[in-house]
Amino acid sequence: MRIGEDTLKGKTALVTGAGSGIGRSSAKLLAHAGAKIALLGRSPEPLQKVLEEIGGGGEGHFIVTADVGDESAMTAAFATILSRWGHLDILLANAGVNGVWAPLEQLRTEEWDETLRINLRGTYLSTKLSLPLLKARGGSIIVISSVNGTRMFSNTGATAYACSKAAQVAFAKMMALELAKDRVRVNVVCPGAIETNIEEATEHRNLEGLRLPVEFPEGDVPLSDGNPGTAGQVAQLVWFLASDASSHITGTEIFIEGAQSLLQG
Repeated sequence: MRIGEDTLKGKTALVTGAGSGIGRSSAKLLAHAGAKIALLGRSPEPLQKVLEEIGGGGEGHFIVTADVGDESAMTAAFATILSRWGHLDILLANAGVNGVWAPLEQLRTEEWDETLRINLRGTYLSTKLSLPLLKARGGSIIVISSVNGTRMFSNTGATAYACSKAAQVAFAKMMALELAKDRVRVNVVCPGAIETNIEEATEHRNLEGLRLPVEFPEGDVPLSDGNPGTAGQVAQLVWFLASDASSHITGTEIFIEGAQSLLQG
């Protein structure tokens, strides 16, 4: 099966964090493959731009504004999806933040809590609230995790982020077994360095001298001569896990990082 029009025709998909980066690219590719997309994010402006890029509301796509860590807002979001579609086939739990990267002694409790609230609680709420809709006819849940906390531990200072990402993998594997009887597949994508704007919202604080002085070859992504991957490449993997091409795959984490984590792990 090739990525193309109609490979997801008749399917419905919720993409969280759809306003930029991996969420935006994935929403565009899933829509190109024929799925109807619910674009979820905290701010309507970037979502509106993506909506226009995928054909607008006339194609059955729509916007839902919610904070993934807010249970009331997410409950309302899924009520909207229920009223629009009555079911859901694909959940891309993508919304996340890098948060604050700092020595543990300097990381404030509220900073730790906020990173886990969005990354882990958000994945929990997105998944839990999607289940009545997904169980109607089976489907696919795809969680966007990271190489950090799963196969790479050299980003010293990223403790809260790495812990949230490791927990997402454990959560997905638990859900894969629990939901197998309902024909709901659950898989995890673990990107390495990807060209997105997530770094712009990352606070790095007092990391000088904290990391071990390791010298890597020129560029730390061996497969691409040091260049990061693209959100579009991750989107292709998302499409694969959303489609029938991966119909017998569940409970699996897939690394998309050009051997970066093998070098830096």
